Amino acid sequence: MEHPEALPSTRSTLDRTDRSDVAIASGSSSPMMPQQQGRQPCPTCGGEGAGNGTVVYPPVYVIGRIEARFPRSAVEKEFAQVQGRADTNGKADREAFHAVLSRRENRYLVRKLCWVLSVQGLETYLLQPRDPADFDLLVEAVRSRPSPMDLDMVIGVRGPVAPPEMCNGLMLPIVAFDQIYSFDRESLIQAIPPPEKADEGFAAAAEEVFDRVMQMTDNAGATDEHRALNYLAMRYPAVYAAAAGQFARNASLTSIEVHPSALSDVRRIVEVIFSFTNRTTDVTEKCFTRVDVTEEFPFLVTKLSPYYDRRT
Repeated sequence: MEHPEALPSTRSTLDRTDRSDVAIASGSSSPMMPQQQGRQPCPTCGGEGAGNGTVVYPPVYVIGRIEARFPRSAVEKEFAQVQGRADTNGKADREAFHAVLSRRENRYLVRKLCWVLSVQGLETYLLQPRDPADFDLLVEAVRSRPSPMDLDMVIGVRGPVAPPEMCNGLMLPIVAFDQIYSFDRESLIQAIPPPEKADEGFAAAAEEVFDRVMQMTDNAGATDEHRALNYLAMRYPAVYAAAAGQFARNASLTSIEVHPSALSDVRRIVEVIFSFTNRTTDVTEKCFTRVDVTEEFPFLVTKLSPYYDRRT
C-alpha cells in the first residue's frame, strides 16, 4: 500500500488531541456535533439513521474557499470599534481585516464570526472546529491579499443544517472540521513532484486534471465518489504524472469515473478510473486506483495501474 504525501505545503497540526468542549462560534446555546464520528443516540436529530434513535455524521473532504461573515450587526459594530483602535494605516481593507483577526486579544471576534465554505462559488457549508484551538486554522484561511486562485481543503464531518439565527439567516449544513489546508492553485501545482524526464507540459497537464476534478458536478466532498476524487487531487501525484504521459502521446482525458470496488465487502472502497483517448486513432486507454473512503480520512489502497473493462 502506498502512503502518498500532501501536495501543498500546510500550516497545521495533525496530531492534536480532540477536546470535549466545542466552541460555538455563533454564540448559540445549541449543541454542536459529538466529538467522535459514528452513531450516537439522537432521537430528535434529522440526520441519517434518525428513525432508529441514532444519527450518523457523514465525513466531508471538500475543496473550496473559506470566507468570514458577520452573523449580526452587533458583531460587525464591535469589529469596527476594534479596527478603529488598531494600527491599520496604509493597509487595504482585506489586509486590515486580517491584521485585526490575527491578534490574540481579538480571538473572541474569530469565535463570533460565521465561517462559510463556498464550492465553485456556491455557499455550501458553515464551518466550526471540533477543537477550539483550531480557530487558528480559520484565521490562516483569511488572506491579507486574496486571489481568485486561493483554495482551502476542509476535512471533517457534516452535521445538521444551521438554524437561521446562527449566521444571519444562512441555513447551510454545519461541518465540524478536524483539518484545514489553505493554499493557492499555483503552489499546489508547483508542489507536485514531476516524473523523471518530465517536459514543460507537465504543469499544464496537472492543471487540467485538477480543474476537471474541481468541476465535477456538485462536488461538495460529501459522497464517496467526490471524497475519493478530492483525496487523489490533493494527495496522489501519480495521477498527474499519468495524465502528462498520455498528453505527450497525443491523448485526451475523456472521462473520470468512480465505482464501488468488488473488494468493498467490509470497508467502503471505490475504484477511480481515468480514461484517455488518442486524438488520432480514437483508441481509449484506462488506468485506475482504489481508495478506501470508509472513514473520515481516505487512504490509497492500490497504486495507479492499467484498467481493463470486465466482460459480463
